[in-house]
Amino acid sequence: MAMNLGVIGCGKMAHAILSGLNNQSGKYGRIMVNDIDADRCQLFQKDFGSQAATAQEVIAGSSLILLAVKPAGIEPLLSELSGVITADKIVVSIAAGIKTTAIEKWIPAHAPVIRVMPNTPALVGKGMTAVCPGKRAQNEQVQLVCELFATIGSVVVVDEKHMDAVTAVSGCGPAYFYLIAEAMINAAINVGLDGNMARQLVLETMQGSVSAMQITGRHPAQLRDDVCSPGGSTITAVRKLEEDGIRKAIFDAIEAAWRKSMELGADK
Repeated sequence: MAMNLGVIGCGKMAHAILSGLNNQSGKYGRIMVNDIDADRCQLFQKDFGSQAATAQEVIAGSSLILLAVKPAGIEPLLSELSGVITADKIVVSIAAGIKTTAIEKWIPAHAPVIRVMPNTPALVGKGMTAVCPGKRAQNEQVQLVCELFATIGSVVVVDEKHMDAVTAVSGCGPAYFYLIAEAMINAAINVGLDGNMARQLVLETMQGSVSAMQITGRHPAQLRDDVCSPGGSTITAVRKLEEDGIRKAIFDAIEAAWRKSMELGADK
């Protein structure tokens, strides 16, 4: 028998998740949604046939509840709704930085809590999601959540102590790649290529490079060395990137995102 799914927060990530579920016939029964923006609820009704309802109705009518609100909104939401959440519900949070222990504290009933960190390539079915079970979650409930997020890409189960690092690497990671792609496209235009050609060259090169790492299993440094001929253009460019601090910039960016994620969950 299909489970009923409830979604509180109808943002882009929740939309991506339901888009993946749409391709899994019979995976879930009724889908109920709630958002402070009525237009977002209408979009979900149109795209997924979901039913808009109050947050209380979403919780009461669902077996699995996806909390897809901003980190700052989790505590006020659960303070208002905790009495409606019973022990037979599975609570899944995608709020960055908010620990399972904090969510469990805000829910008096012994409901299982599972924290996840997806990323935006879920929009095209290529997401990377980390799943972290709280102390109340059983193996079959964790597996159920893994199956849910497998509809939008790859899934790994991690210890909660690593979730802030996961947020900094894969949760935020798409933005780093988009910034690099944007810079490469602009640089290509600067040296004389038209915009369409620059975009095609950069995106296909990025995709091919990722595929080479995945298929060969070789370390990126080995593959990079294969491209760097002695005294050639590539090693000249790589030297310039190193001189300008690309490695330090990436280290600093990921560490900053890691610290920010920890701050979001501090004192919760």
